[in-house]
Amino acid sequence: MSAAADLHHDAVVADTHNDLLMAVTARPPARWAPFFRERWLPQLREGGVDLQVLPVFVEGQYRPEGALRQTLRMIECAHVLAEGNADEVRLCTTGAEVDEALSEGLIALVLALESMPGLDANVELLPTLHRLGVRVASIAHWGRTALADGSGEDATGSRLTEAGVEAVREMERLGMIFDVSHLGATGVEHVLELSTRPVMATHSAARALRDHHRNLTDEQIRGVAATGGVVCVNFLAAFLSDDPAGYTVDRLVDHIAHVAGVAGIDHVGLGPDFIREVLHDVTPPCCETGPSGLDVMASVPGLSGPGGLPLVTEALDKHGFAEEEIVKILGDNVLRLFRAELGRPA
Repeated sequence: MSAAADLHHDAVVADTHNDLLMAVTARPPARWAPFFRERWLPQLREGGVDLQVLPVFVEGQYRPEGALRQTLRMIECAHVLAEGNADEVRLCTTGAEVDEALSEGLIALVLALESMPGLDANVELLPTLHRLGVRVASIAHWGRTALADGSGEDATGSRLTEAGVEAVREMERLGMIFDVSHLGATGVEHVLELSTRPVMATHSAARALRDHHRNLTDEQIRGVAATGGVVCVNFLAAFLSDDPAGYTVDRLVDHIAHVAGVAGIDHVGLGPDFIREVLHDVTPPCCETGPSGLDVMASVPGLSGPGGLPLVTEALDKHGFAEEEIVKILGDNVLRLFRAELGRPA
């Protein structure tokens, strides 16, 4: 085993965005736990994942009428797959629970909301979702919500709505971490003005290297770091480069290095967004192109799923990052944030 492989094995590896719940929930409920064990657990173990954030993303066909039902269904799925695989994973709601799971060799799972279509403007439901285990949340995706505009609506120049401001306040009261990924540029600025607690970007690359509205500007990256938060770099190939020749691990490391250079080494992590397999599972072949024609099926060779994560450690090592820096990038920075914020008293 190489030194980089040893380092990857010994480090805490945190993936802050994997949409696997979409694929698991697409199965009948009796298959949720076994399907996770058969299809996803081996990949997580192969990739050395120790801490996995599970976003709840409600697809368009469920909105608006079925959005809350699907939100609850996906949350229930997370609980069921955790209970059905208790020898391998644990759903965690506090930093102490994360540490306990890691100490027992379990994969710590943390529930997140990717946008909140199930809530609409009903911010009073955030405590309900908190009681169900949600600890990280964003308030918009590509388009407009009752709380804010997603980055696909940047031309509007919109700040958060009154309900969106209330959501920020309520999340801080509850000890839920605010996620700025997908939020429109002006909305990010607004959140950074409002926040009194650390925020994070669960899956956003650097706009300075790939000029796409889904990526964060240097100013935004510095703003997240100033709150004490972490920017977790997206692996989706189309967000790394506008040229398929740039769909490489080295280009991914360029984004990680850029974020580290702007934010500081204590404020960068990994937010892979491994979506290719999920979309193969849930999307008809007719519709595999993402918003604005984005090729969401394109992936960095070797990084189409979590099993390839050791390649990132190897590339970081070759890039010249010191061992202690690699350990921070792989998971220690996210672990520090979760220890401080998850389960924090209101």
